[in-house]
Amino acid sequence: MTEPPPPPPRRRPLTLRDVSEASGVSEMTVSRVLRNRGDVSEPTRRRVMDAARRLGYVPNRIAGALASQRVNLVGVIIPSLSNMVFPEVLAGISEVLEETGLQPVVGVTRYAAAREETVIYEMLSWRPSGIILAGVEHSAATRAMLRQAGVPVVEIMDTDGVPVDSMVGISHRRAGLAMAEAIVAAGYRRIGFLGTLMPEDHRARKRMEGLEEGLAAAGLTLADREYYAGGSALAKGREMTAAILGRTPDLDFLYYSNDMIGAGGLLWCLEQGFDVPERLGLAGFNNIELLDGLPRRLATMDACRREIGRRAAGIVLARQAGVVVELTPTLQPGDTVRRR
Repeated sequence: MTEPPPPPPRRRPLTLRDVSEASGVSEMTVSRVLRNRGDVSEPTRRRVMDAARRLGYVPNRIAGALASQRVNLVGVIIPSLSNMVFPEVLAGISEVLEETGLQPVVGVTRYAAAREETVIYEMLSWRPSGIILAGVEHSAATRAMLRQAGVPVVEIMDTDGVPVDSMVGISHRRAGLAMAEAIVAAGYRRIGFLGTLMPEDHRARKRMEGLEEGLAAAGLTLADREYYAGGSALAKGREMTAAILGRTPDLDFLYYSNDMIGAGGLLWCLEQGFDVPERLGLAGFNNIELLDGLPRRLATMDACRREIGRRAAGIVLARQAGVVVELTPTLQPGDTVRRR
């Protein structure tokens, strides 16, 4: 049996001296270039950067942060990577931070307050240059850490609450209220709500509360509700729609807490031969790209996700404090709400 070859010897870490020798400039100049500081001519800067790339040199940002007490990272804390909502938020953040020297680093909480507390603790231990996190509901310990962070903190997606520092998002209560007004104006009267198990998804809960407020103003109440736990999926939407209509067959409108389960519900209704939107109206929330591929366009509401990301990153970049930005979501009626 042939013995495997021994592993190659571990190379020593590259240093500023290596880059200095390869580029032909002093270590001090190399340091200024790599930290993007000091008055260095463009030809010298290019020579240093070319040498660093050629060697594969990566500067030790942690060592460099010992003096400044900050690293060039922005902590971005979101509840899920599988939810199609958050990639567009991250895209907006990245667009603004690109070429600024700040890099977003993502942490995932899975909609759990205890997990969020742990993620925030770890993020802040690296002394980032800013924190962007989804939602305004946090544990007392998390809020205390954020207040003492000493960097811009931007809570995103929601403005129905009191921010720790800055806040960018929409009012989900007003979004639910606007949807109720559209549903009533279209002549629907027996409305069901389908959404995530409360209270972990605070934003879905607020939309439902806004929906109930709007229905009450018209003398109506929610006729039925169907909740689920776990990630959003087309199959889950089909399952929930079958369950709620099997239990309450006279419903004439279904409001889904997100487009993923709404799309699944729409596909199920069309397969079952429902007259959508005359017999049964449907609406979701978020205006995700998936809707473009459906046989009918699901009514939804654009939650301004990319713009939220852009505004939040801009606040961190400008090192602002106490900024509140409330954006206005727009109703997209699609093909699943009656036209009056």
